[in-house]
Amino acid sequence: MPAWLITQSRQSELMDDPALPAAEHMHALDALARINALSLTSLHIARAITRMLATDSMALQAHRDPGQPLHVVDVACGGGDVTVSLALSLRRRLAQGTNGTRTIDVTGLDISPRAVDRARQRVCQQAARRPCSPPPAGQADMCTVSFAVSDILSDGCPSCDVATCSLFLHHLDDDDAIRLLISLSHAARIGIVVSDLLRTAAGLVLAVVGTAVLSGSRVARVDGPASVRAARTRVEYRELFDRAGLHEATIHLVWPERVLISWIRSAERPAHQKSGLAP
Repeated sequence: MPAWLITQSRQSELMDDPALPAAEHMHALDALARINALSLTSLHIARAITRMLATDSMALQAHRDPGQPLHVVDVACGGGDVTVSLALSLRRRLAQGTNGTRTIDVTGLDISPRAVDRARQRVCQQAARRPCSPPPAGQADMCTVSFAVSDILSDGCPSCDVATCSLFLHHLDDDDAIRLLISLSHAARIGIVVSDLLRTAAGLVLAVVGTAVLSGSRVARVDGPASVRAARTRVEYRELFDRAGLHEATIHLVWPERVLISWIRSAERPAHQKSGLAP
């Protein structure tokens, strides 16, 4: 079935329902974590950020002291699985680089207090599996991960070096998505990275099969295919970023039927001190 025959359809997902029972919500978040792990979501984002830091662009020199902590904000982080994995992946990658970054500070934001609680539990579980110890010579001195409740569409994105979001844009109509992208671009001193679904026939099949095989969650089995139908095509993502004024954004197709979109600030385009959403 050609991609254009999959009509875009955006509806409220079960996981977004405040009345969803806590047990079902946690089950769905854990199912999504397994899908994100198989999809290599955090690895794709970490690679994009590493490329940003290694670029010859004047943006890094103009907008950030590389000796200072690298501050990454992950908006709409859900249960925090991508946020935690991203922090660990960045620590490994930056330890091997020469950009001078030695401390990594990753902040996850989500509107759901329940999801933020799950994210904080995930950090504790990660710490229990890997007790803190002095880093080997040459590795980053510190990697901190924190979470907070925030309605990104009302509060805007806080100032940071890099702003990221995964599996969030497909929840938003074009107007809200553009306002979000503008907020992220205003807040991020270096750039932004967006990971999301493609609305394709293959993506729909993967969502149906993947949620059935990888998850016993009713919520995930319903929301997965719905998310693909709500997503955009590559052309539609390009139009969205262009309408947000981010014409320099690069779009890559990555496994499995997703887009990875990166935008790096130019030296001539200063970051804003305030990051509220555009009216």
